[in-house]
Amino acid sequence: MFKPKYKFSYDEIRIIVMALVELKNQLIAEGRYTDPVDDLLIKFVD
Repeated sequence: MFKPKYKFSYDEIRIIVMALVELKNQLIAEGRYTDPVDDLLIKFVD
């Protein structure tokens, strides 16, 4: 099970999620796989 090592504030999590979504959109535009980004998004949204 994933145990977070760091405590993030709500604003920090929001910024990280937005950055990951932008990265995912960029990877989709380039035709590359987004699986690692999807995994990180799931961990931050939970």
